[in-house]
Amino acid sequence: MPCSERGQGSGLPQTIYSGCMLRLVVFLALFAAVVYAAFWLIERRSKGGGGSFGAKPIPRGPLGPDDDEDFLRELDRKNRHSKDEES
Repeated sequence: MPCSERGQGSGLPQTIYSGCMLRLVVFLALFAAVVYAAFWLIERRSKGGGGSFGAKPIPRGPLGPDDDEDFLRELDRKNRHSKDEES
């Protein structure tokens, strides 16, 4: 039965809830939820989070000089060398 014929002859008053408007609102809400979920998943995968189980983590380099082992080792060597020259 088309939406325009609902409520006619059934003895019920034609309201926003008995017509097609409620169906349209529910459809739009579900459609918006599906579109939101799709974009959320795409964005999450592009940022590297939530990937597949077999994915290897991306190796990250030192964030600062105090995280770099080579830098710290060289700094320690320079400090020892300068202390030896002072003595």
